[in-house]
Amino acid sequence: MRPTVVAFTDTYLPTVNGATYTIKTWRERWERRGGRMDVVYPRSEHTPEEGEHPVTSVPFPFYEGYRVGFPRIPDAVTDVDPDVVHAHTPFGVGLSGLRVANRVDCPFVVSYHTPTDEYATYLTDVLAARIETVATTYEDWFLDRADHILVPSDNTKSQLASRVETPISTVPNGIDTEQFSPVDGTAFRRRYDLGEGKLIGYTGRHGYEKRLGDIIRAAADLDVTVVFGGDGPARASLESQASASDVDVRFLGFLDRSELPAFYSALDVFAFPSPVETEGLVAHEATACGTPVVGVAAGALAETIIPGETGYHYQPGNIDGFRRMLSKAFAERESLVESCLERRSDVSVEHSVDTLERIYDGVC
Repeated sequence: MRPTVVAFTDTYLPTVNGATYTIKTWRERWERRGGRMDVVYPRSEHTPEEGEHPVTSVPFPFYEGYRVGFPRIPDAVTDVDPDVVHAHTPFGVGLSGLRVANRVDCPFVVSYHTPTDEYATYLTDVLAARIETVATTYEDWFLDRADHILVPSDNTKSQLASRVETPISTVPNGIDTEQFSPVDGTAFRRRYDLGEGKLIGYTGRHGYEKRLGDIIRAAADLDVTVVFGGDGPARASLESQASASDVDVRFLGFLDRSELPAFYSALDVFAFPSPVETEGLVAHEATACGTPVVGVAAGALAETIIPGETGYHYQPGNIDGFRRMLSKAFAERESLVESCLERRSDVSVEHSVDTLERIYDGVC
């Protein structure tokens, strides 16, 4: 019989990001296998279904669309009697998970999605410098109280191993390869009036730390259209940069997840300049749709992208190198598409949940 799990998260529906997607997909797969995984999350516009438990929350003042949940334990959770508590955040709701694990004396597992010091980038320069150190110290305190830590990449595991003594396992978030597969992108191009020329694109959160402006810089002197899907605090500055450039840049805004396979399939190359990814889930989604990725050789993307098979790397800050690798990917696109499709099973969420189940069994 599979362990009963209660997951605690500070980001959940209707917000769509890597953490939300992972929690939702893992829960679906866990329950498909006959297990139970409840979710505690900050109250929002999302209407809770059975097994979803919202807690009081307030808007996060520095990032529109995010909410901060209070460290409270819903009454319904105390009746679940979990075998494992799984926290996906070190903040308010995650602290509730730690309290529940201590109260019922069950294993406490933590997923490490985003370094807390990155949130300092959304504060003023004066506050950011002070908060970065405090955030890392707090994060280490929280992680040291876990029985097991899950990270999405070996790169992230190496970074954490020198800071904490808790056992760490690499568990890629995985993607739903039933949804993410190659489709004809012609209708998507027509719907958004993208023409028939070469397309470079990115979709996801528009955060300052992701250096998305490098895509516009790299596209200079290339006969391409740049397409941004998604939204976030850096969008206004990106739009300003685009208007001041000679590059054809389109902003599509938030795309429904049902549109994403067509988005990836319509692109010739997916561009990913973010040096701070713990996995880079959208790179895996692009790969599963047969679209090569050109990304920075930093963070998890250093291992997420397989040079010559799923795309190419360039060195951080080297815009000329970025441009050269984009051109190389265009030239080799046919062979890259084939090798991307051969890698689909490697990024499947089923493999991830297999590993997750072994870890749950181990801590129990």
